[in-house]
Amino acid sequence: MYIATIPNRNSPPAILLREGYRENGKVKNRTLANLTKWPEQKLAMFRRLLNDEKLAPLGEVLEIGASPHHGHVQAVLTAIKRLGFEDLIASRPCRERDLVLGMVAARILEPESKLATTRWWDTTTLPVELGVTDADEDDLYDAMDWLLQRQPRIEKKLAARHLTEGGLVLFDLTSSYFEGVTCPLAALGKSRDGKKGTLQVNWGLLTDERGRPVAVSVFKGNTGDPKTLMPQVHKVKEDFGIKTMVIVGDRGMITQTQIDEIKTIDGVDWIAALKPAGIKELVEGGNMQMELFDKRNLFEITHPDYPGERLVACLNPELRKMRGHKRQSLLEATKRELTKIQTMVVRGKLKGKGADEIGVAVGKIVNKYKMSKHVVLNIRDGFFEFHIDEKKVEAETALDGFYVIRTSLDKKQASAEDAVRHYKKLTRIEQAYRSLKTIDLKTRPIRHRTEDRVRAHIFLCMLAYYVEWYMREAWRSQLFCDEDQEAKKTRDAVAPATRSEGALKKVHSKVLTDGSAVHSFQTLLKLLSTVVRNRCRIPADGPNAPTFDVLTTPTAEQQRALNLLGAIVV
Repeated sequence: MYIATIPNRNSPPAILLREGYRENGKVKNRTLANLTKWPEQKLAMFRRLLNDEKLAPLGEVLEIGASPHHGHVQAVLTAIKRLGFEDLIASRPCRERDLVLGMVAARILEPESKLATTRWWDTTTLPVELGVTDADEDDLYDAMDWLLQRQPRIEKKLAARHLTEGGLVLFDLTSSYFEGVTCPLAALGKSRDGKKGTLQVNWGLLTDERGRPVAVSVFKGNTGDPKTLMPQVHKVKEDFGIKTMVIVGDRGMITQTQIDEIKTIDGVDWIAALKPAGIKELVEGGNMQMELFDKRNLFEITHPDYPGERLVACLNPELRKMRGHKRQSLLEATKRELTKIQTMVVRGKLKGKGADEIGVAVGKIVNKYKMSKHVVLNIRDGFFEFHIDEKKVEAETALDGFYVIRTSLDKKQASAEDAVRHYKKLTRIEQAYRSLKTIDLKTRPIRHRTEDRVRAHIFLCMLAYYVEWYMREAWRSQLFCDEDQEAKKTRDAVAPATRSEGALKKVHSKVLTDGSAVHSFQTLLKLLSTVVRNRCRIPADGPNAPTFDVLTTPTAEQQRALNLLGAIVV
């Protein structure tokens, strides 16, 4: 056998594997295979075999250089492509778009500072895939500025995809602590991060009813929840062109002031909840008949203080039990700590025995356990007594587990059960915040100094969550997730959320039916990252031998994950 190169007049020469043979005493040739499409390195190796040359050890035949991680990059870029994400950012290719795609992917895979991002992604195939291998930190900042200018157009495209006339629009506010003191948005406010005394910025997420992010707004750190609502209503109607909508917000967001303003806007309905004080008034006024809850866990009521609204009163027994247990634990801890202070005062061991010193020590305890409303204090110089106001405890306990949904929707638009289900969809924004702020995308702490960079950073994180949302949905069968989403539509609206039997089985067994492991979102990405792209060369071809890439073969588990992403549909 031998390899023959056959010239073609108007085409590249044909590379053929041939053998000679005798027939009727004549020497003839026949073609065994066409090797024209073989790479030169492979042909060279085959020629050595045919010439019976001694083969060298593998390390001498094939040299592997860099092996950047690829599988997790392929996963994110596959999702991005399936989502038409490039066109969402900008309809025409440009360097800024490529850099934004790179930052979105990096936020999902390895959320770090912009400087750390440019150093990390060189360990992956991401910069090569996007053509941004030469990008530095300043390039990323410039791309963020470019992205911020496009935010209104991008949000409008997202709204056109996911918001519908008369559909639900979910909105909630959170905060993220800030590192630095120069940003005009940074201010002291109600911290959702447990970082009291730390500067923060507030930002609100606007989503469709499934929790897919459509828009994000950034506010100064001391902005109250209610003040952020109406700009969202106007954005949906005026910027997104949605004429009719149902805005859903929690009781701290949609207050009476906001409802009065919403009533002046055509085509806007709302779903919210009463504050505890409002529920107490209903109970004390005899409008909530407690005996009705013996037979069912929700019923509708009307009240002259809420004209044009439906009130849906609900009782969650599990929530009632949990809150009672928690209150009792906090009261016992409060009594225990206050008793210690009382003993110290009696024995004269408290530093200084003045009322001010005693008050400071007592204040730390009641603020720590948040039980001040139930504790009656008597503090004088050298004297301290306290007792628990049992009547206040009983009054609060009586309301445990009760909540009241208030809505402008009539019964044709939503049943009482549906109104409750719609309100509970706010948990989808809470889930988004968990991914955005802690477990996955790590929006906080915010390190940028200028207002525009802070806004661009948070918008970038929102876009990353948009991609992640679809990836999580595609991977439900491989994650610790409930796959039976349709069943949720018919479950008891008031009862606590429960996992399906299939989801519980995954939690307990930690394996799928095929024996493969059940994953979290992050561990599945790490598994995919072990698929690498090896940069290879053949040393025998000399120091200037060309390099070629060889991708490691994905396992069945890895291939399944990639295939699921390839089936994403917007």
